[in-house]
Amino acid sequence: MSSKPEQKETHQANGAVPIVPVDCLTSPDRGQMVEPSNFLGPDGDRVEVVVLESRANAKGVREEDALLENGSQSNESDDTSTDRGPEPASPLKETSFSIGLQVLFPFLLAGFGTVAAGMVLDVVQHWDVFKYVTEVFILVPALLGLKGNLEMTLASRLSTAANIGQMDTPKELWRMMTGNMALIQVQATVVGFLASIAAVVFGWIPDGHFSIDHAVLLCASSVATAFIASLVLGMIMIGVIIGSRKMGINPDNVATPIAASLGDLITLALLSGISWGLYKELESKAYVNPLVCAFFIALLPIWIIIAKRNAATREVLYSGWEPVIIAMAISSVGGLILDRTVSDPNFAGMAVFTPVINGVGGNLVAVQASRISTYLHMSGMPGESSETAPRKCPSPCSTFFSSDVNSRSARVLFLLVVPGHLVFLYTISSMQGGHTTLTLIFIVFYMTAALLQVLILLYIADWMVHWMWGRDLDPDNFSIPYLTALGDLIGTGLLALSFHVLWLIGDRDSDVGD
Repeated sequence: MSSKPEQKETHQANGAVPIVPVDCLTSPDRGQMVEPSNFLGPDGDRVEVVVLESRANAKGVREEDALLENGSQSNESDDTSTDRGPEPASPLKETSFSIGLQVLFPFLLAGFGTVAAGMVLDVVQHWDVFKYVTEVFILVPALLGLKGNLEMTLASRLSTAANIGQMDTPKELWRMMTGNMALIQVQATVVGFLASIAAVVFGWIPDGHFSIDHAVLLCASSVATAFIASLVLGMIMIGVIIGSRKMGINPDNVATPIAASLGDLITLALLSGISWGLYKELESKAYVNPLVCAFFIALLPIWIIIAKRNAATREVLYSGWEPVIIAMAISSVGGLILDRTVSDPNFAGMAVFTPVINGVGGNLVAVQASRISTYLHMSGMPGESSETAPRKCPSPCSTFFSSDVNSRSARVLFLLVVPGHLVFLYTISSMQGGHTTLTLIFIVFYMTAALLQVLILLYIADWMVHWMWGRDLDPDNFSIPYLTALGDLIGTGLLALSFHVLWLIGDRDSDVGD
């Protein structure tokens, strides 16, 4: 009787031994070689079928296993066999400590950026352009939110692309860079123009007063600010994501907060400087404002052509307008609240605290949305049914208290709110900003508003990202604009409510306005 190797060689020569891919015959863990099976050959003898593992399938398995970060969940993915090729570095096997450690520094950096933006707003609110063209206040949350919408969406989109290996080669990297930069320039110009229209409308409705010169000033200031800020911040984001991948850090944890670290400050400084300069030219050189608008709008066809040539951004160029435009409108409502309260002595301090509470809430929820989106992308494509996106309306317990990695990150991000805001409040107080004494009752009301804002946003993010995924929408492109805009509206509304309650309690208790 011939040996088994001789049998295999004989039947291979006769073409009787099928090579069965692992996709067809696979073990439950999908990461191990299936045991040899017996089949009947042409001569009636039983032969062994050697099941060969598909390297492509193994790569997909590794990407899924990388997201099942609990080592205690399974030991089946610990296969160290060398026939799989080099294992790609995955930053997604994370503990609560590692998530917190990676998020902490960018979170604090972003927070200090919002503190600086609040201090700038506290100063520039007394400039002539803010006094006589009060609609500029409506532009503040809208443009700061636009920065968050575009740059954080860009960061989430590129983080996902980096994590699933779409930016590994120089050619892929260059394609992603050029397409995405052109895309955000188109979005920034168009949405900046629409934000100025919204500011004019929201400013005209309560007062019934309309000035064409002020309208053109708002348009020029908004479009120029949005364009320049998006250009600078987009380049910073690309550098951050490339650097974080090289350092073995998950870009989802650091990219979105760093997008906001200088974003609020740069955007607000540009808006203040540009609007002040154009206001000075309004009397002597009235033609300057229309020329500025025309220049940036004339560049639109160039950016559209570049974005259309890139397959990665072509779809977003056509379908990505709804979230950023609706988000701009939501943020403008928050700007209207700011415009109505910032000049009221009973709301002294609103100007300095608004960018801080809105920025912190937006940064944290953007991190969570980006992480959930990457987690879902590892399991398939938007619209595909997956065990990772089973629910349509999650319960608060599943969002914050379950054992999965997204619930763990939600708890970590929520726990960062109080210590982070305490640091930021102390910084504002030490710099004597806001004209508000940080009494115990003020801190309690402020922290309550901040915690409630982030709690609502994290829950909405868990529902919205999964809902969009089930609707065949990429959450990287659609979820963050809505979430950051809701953060602006909820944060501004809760902060105004807190100041109003403090005023009702009495200045002797809160010292607000001293």
